[in-house]
Amino acid sequence: MTQLVILVVLVVISAAMIIYSFLPDRREEQDKVLRRMSGRTPLAGERAAQEAKKTSTARHVMEKVAPYAMKPVMPRSDEEMSTLREKLAQAGYRHESATRYFLASKTIVGGVLTVLTLIVAWGGGYEAKQLFGMVATAGGLGFLMPNVWLWIARSQRSEKIRNGLPDSLDLLVVSVESGLALDAGLQRVSDEMSNVHPELSEEMQIATLETQMGVPRSESLEHMAKRSGVAEMRAMVAVITQAERFGTSVAKALRTQSDTLRVKRRLKAEERAQKTTVKLMLPLILFIFPSIFVVLVGPAALQLIKTLGSGGALSAG
Repeated sequence: MTQLVILVVLVVISAAMIIYSFLPDRREEQDKVLRRMSGRTPLAGERAAQEAKKTSTARHVMEKVAPYAMKPVMPRSDEEMSTLREKLAQAGYRHESATRYFLASKTIVGGVLTVLTLIVAWGGGYEAKQLFGMVATAGGLGFLMPNVWLWIARSQRSEKIRNGLPDSLDLLVVSVESGLALDAGLQRVSDEMSNVHPELSEEMQIATLETQMGVPRSESLEHMAKRSGVAEMRAMVAVITQAERFGTSVAKALRTQSDTLRVKRRLKAEERAQKTTVKLMLPLILFIFPSIFVVLVGPAALQLIKTLGSGGALSAG
């Protein structure tokens, strides 16, 4: 049973790494999106490098297998497909093949785990009822693994965007108060924050490019909030839209929003610090306390055993 558990864990990790390698590189994808939206073409050296670059064997195999592997798990409606694309975009994957790879990965990982578990369990001599339960559990875990990965990727990216909002809003307030328009301020903030908060910088660049292409500013900002999936971003967009609609100062509204976000970030940090004491109880009880118990009680226990042993020998004599 222990060997089976170890094998299943190794297969799960290997399958996750393989599926992750199938997905498009986010850095390369972001550069392509920004270049396409701004109308720029790749440089000559970059074009030559792209032409010289060959598709990996795993990616080539996935391109062939994906159309067939995704059919059993295809969403039943266009609304579900749009929701999946939105979730992948919130995780940072906007490539057109990301949805196809994700759906195919559910079938592939589930099938691989099912077959391997069936082979191992069949060789272990398990009964039919136990065999069926193990195979069904492994298949279900393999089917749900891509969903878990997507949830983790979305959470991590949303947290990075949320942490970068207060600083970016401060810089945006300074830019607007110095005389820059809101669009120019967003462009300046995205350029300055590209190394510190690349995820937030990317979203602002896309929103600025959409505005330059003729999309209304409020609509492009709503798209940015939807892509990020962060409640604080939606609140910031609502504040900017309301300030422009009623003619109030955008800089004052952004400064108030920035102060609010900074307070929230500090309160969340304090909350995590308060939780640390409770979280430390488990490793203390499981690992540190037994060691201290052995160090403190061990010599006394050995001395007690030695004393009782000598006393028993004297009474027997």
